[in-house]
Amino acid sequence: MFDEFTKKRLENILQAYIEKKIPKHLNNQVRLIYKFRGNNVTLIEEREPYIGTEWTQLDIAQFRLESNEWKVYWRDSKDKWHWVDYIDPDNNFEKQLQLVDQDNTGVFWG
Repeated sequence: MFDEFTKKRLENILQAYIEKKIPKHLNNQVRLIYKFRGNNVTLIEEREPYIGTEWTQLDIAQFRLESNEWKVYWRDSKDKWHWVDYIDPDNNFEKQLQLVDQDNTGVFWG
């Protein structure tokens, strides 16, 4: 569980990232959100509903703080998380988020 200072810092980093990533004029079609659970932060893409009122959620990446280093995970079609072994664990959350954003392999953003 994150202390309040760490959680607030992560929220600020993620909010700045989201505002830069999704243009304002698309907010009614697609948005990014994040969820905290224990020492994990999950980045989630939401898309407007095709039918009904429920937005569709797609997990993009999960950041896990393990031994004071952030490890990055991706989720497969069976909802199982896998460690991204080509992204080395790092204590810099912003660096890990930037690597997910660059997504040189297409594992996160397809």
